[in-house]
Amino acid sequence: MQEPAITPDLIAAHGLKPDEYQRILDLLGREPSFTELGIFSAMWNEHCSYKSSKKWLRTLPTTGERVICGPGENAGVVDIGDGLAVVFKMESHNHPSYIEPHQGAATGVGGILRDVFTMGARPVAVMDSLSFGRPDHPRTAHLVKGVVEGIGAYGNAFGVPNVGGEVRFHRAYDGNCLVNAFAAGIAPIDRIFYSAASGVGMPVVYLGAKTGRDGVGGATMASAEFDDTIEEKRPTVQVGDPFTEKCLLEACLELMETDAIISIQDMGAAGLTCSAVEMGDKGGLGIRLDLDRVPTREAAMTAYEMMLSESQERMLMVLRPDKEQVAREIFEKWDLDFAVVGETIAEDRFLIMHGNTVKADLPLAALSGTAPEYDRPWVETPIAPPMDTLPPIRPMAALEALIGAPNHAHKAWVWEQYDTQVGADTVRRPGLGAGVVRIHGTNRALAFTSDVTPRYVRANPVEGGKQAVAEAWRNLVACGATPLAATDNLNFGNPEKPEIMGQLVGAIQGIGEACRALDFPIVSGNVSLYNETDGKPILPTPTIGGVGLIDDLGDLIAGRPADGDVALMVGRSRGHLGQSALACEAFGVEAGDAPQVDLEAERRHGDFILANREAFSACTDLSDGGLALAAFELAEAAGIGVALDSADIGFLFGEDQARYLVACPADRVATLTRAAQDASVPLMPVGQFGGDTVRLGDDTAPLQALSQLYRGAFSAAIGGDLPDHA
Repeated sequence: MQEPAITPDLIAAHGLKPDEYQRILDLLGREPSFTELGIFSAMWNEHCSYKSSKKWLRTLPTTGERVICGPGENAGVVDIGDGLAVVFKMESHNHPSYIEPHQGAATGVGGILRDVFTMGARPVAVMDSLSFGRPDHPRTAHLVKGVVEGIGAYGNAFGVPNVGGEVRFHRAYDGNCLVNAFAAGIAPIDRIFYSAASGVGMPVVYLGAKTGRDGVGGATMASAEFDDTIEEKRPTVQVGDPFTEKCLLEACLELMETDAIISIQDMGAAGLTCSAVEMGDKGGLGIRLDLDRVPTREAAMTAYEMMLSESQERMLMVLRPDKEQVAREIFEKWDLDFAVVGETIAEDRFLIMHGNTVKADLPLAALSGTAPEYDRPWVETPIAPPMDTLPPIRPMAALEALIGAPNHAHKAWVWEQYDTQVGADTVRRPGLGAGVVRIHGTNRALAFTSDVTPRYVRANPVEGGKQAVAEAWRNLVACGATPLAATDNLNFGNPEKPEIMGQLVGAIQGIGEACRALDFPIVSGNVSLYNETDGKPILPTPTIGGVGLIDDLGDLIAGRPADGDVALMVGRSRGHLGQSALACEAFGVEAGDAPQVDLEAERRHGDFILANREAFSACTDLSDGGLALAAFELAEAAGIGVALDSADIGFLFGEDQARYLVACPADRVATLTRAAQDASVPLMPVGQFGGDTVRLGDDTAPLQALSQLYRGAFSAAIGGDLPDHA
């Protein structure tokens, strides 16, 4: 089969700029073959090379007392004591999920699970952060239903609990939804596996499912804006099989019990190309592949297709030669393909053979080491002018505007489609703050959360980045967990636009500042750029996934107050309503500055919560919707009412940071107050839990009526009851 001629149009179709193609010509001293062009396209696209963000990502804090492995591997690794580590990461599957929501979201879950168990960890939890367009947009309901169904179908069949996440709606996501998938697993510290190859002449082994044409060019597509040709990109979306992935997990973990593995890498973005190049580059070796040995499920596949396929449930390993038969027997027992497809070589070459013909012969280190790195022009986001005074509104009408909006309504429609209890270690499932999973066989637990407020980031990228970290940190603290480390998923528009690049730079600066102040290092992550359709960008959405440790489940802070508990607010309220949920949902106003984040106060107030957690019946951080929404959510979850003393709209719905709401038995209030004074932490009574009504000042409504609105608004907005399979 004759390969197509390399033309300017073909180069552009591969996402390469003319100067980037010239760099390839200079590097090779010749014109690349079609397969080589595809390999460069895969390795040099934004999704794989981080060419627009590398400069700024280097400024993030990535080390800490407990950090075993930071960014650069498949996932981050953090010591949790007792000879164990938590392995976790978050990644995007945005473009595939917009094109084909079920498979796009499902394979996003599958990919992030492989990142975790590739390191030697058994997955114990997943989460997802989802952003969709307006609920009444003609495509939104289809996307929501498809994405949620895909996440549930894959995670449920694989057998991992979904313990948290978030769902938002905004017109900026009309043409480009976001699907950010998080996974965490637990591994023995002495059995963490890495991707760097070592040793010359070692067998390179292909494992898992067969290679097909699905997903060819997926990584390049993920680094491009959408336009009216979007439907033509459907073949670039991968197709997942969670049952095969489950077998792959068990086979890998069984093999890891032996001494067979030198290095291991999952085949994710750019498939065989990226996995082989990364293993060779990290080990300072070359790789020779014979594509005639690659297991395929479609006839007459070309070298280009095999190298760029993103078929799912596949791994690449470098094995010890004397353990090859042991490994083969394990994978054949699990009914998975096992094929020696190449070897490590001493030369700096990426040599691809197919049909006894050289299809690619490239300097391997240069594929990643000489990838373009840009210091793109950027402009600082201007300071937002103050927001005009909001029109008058009754406190109860304000609360109803929030709980009746899909952004703040109860999300049971989503998480009831997920298996939240599989594995029997889930301590706290979605809907009550951070998810909590017991470390199997112990009385210890891990807590997980994901957070960002994109309106804040658009108005003030630095403060918005800080706030995303601070909110994740607070959510962990609010359940009694000591925050350990974080992962980030930086979703932005086109970085070639200076104002968009300025959002990315500002957000990273804010994230870094907050992580340093809170001893909350970033140990893994993902950057997703070019999230635009017809030139319209998404809201800047730097999602922060946080992980915390509860050393004794007796220290877990419950999520439900008791009848008669006093409502106490930790922190100060200044009534900040700029960029607030109330302004957005009740009045359609998105104006003003983001709330300022006092990181010293965040740290002091969080430490106070952890030091006094035995005094609380329940605790939640205050974020979107402020005090009133948080108090209602706590009360509604417990099936009791709540009375807040103030009727002031700014006090009730302001979104000042470094604040918590705690429910405290009356006989413990005096002791807690003294502790707050000793710690120089603001603490004030704001009301009481109990009864069957909700009262804000003198404005009262029955809890039952508000609960019906709260629990029905999400499904009403997207037009559907819970699917039959949920």
